Amino acid sequence: MNGFDVTFRDERDWVNFGETYVASEAFRALFRDGMALVEETAAYLDGEGREESRLISRDATLGYAAESMRLTTLLMQIASWLLVQRAVAEGEITPGQALQEKTRVKLAMPDQIRAEALAMLPLRLQDLVLRARRLHARILHLDTLISDDRPTPTTRESPVAAQQGLLRSVFASSTH
Repeated sequence: MNGFDVTFRDERDWVNFGETYVASEAFRALFRDGMALVEETAAYLDGEGREESRLISRDATLGYAAESMRLTTLLMQIASWLLVQRAVAEGEITPGQALQEKTRVKLAMPDQIRAEALAMLPLRLQDLVLRARRLHARILHLDTLISDDRPTPTTRESPVAAQQGLLRSVFASSTH
């Protein structure tokens, strides 16, 4: 190989990952899973979770209250992001409007939870916390992929057109 790159890349034809992804079946599945987790968590915290919180130690009760608030905040961020992206997919808002919405609800990295604090919580709450954190990490990654600015396309001449120009100049100079 001579090291000469003969490929022609026209950045104007790049596929916008965000527009493609939010219109995909993968996004619809993520949306369903995310909203189901929100509903499942709400049902747990309003029902079974309340009962379980009465059965744990005082120290664990403080951890339960703190972690359930963090979990609720995390799930609100997830639901907001999913709803905004679905609105883009359905044409209700533009990707630019979605970026404006992004400034209202931040997808912040959640605080680390200590393993011993997590272990004191009821098993069902532990499971919900871990699932929400995994989903949140996935959404943070997708949000980065969707919202990162791609490089501004540069207008480049096709290598074929460049060669044709060279040939024209050679033949034009040889006739004089």
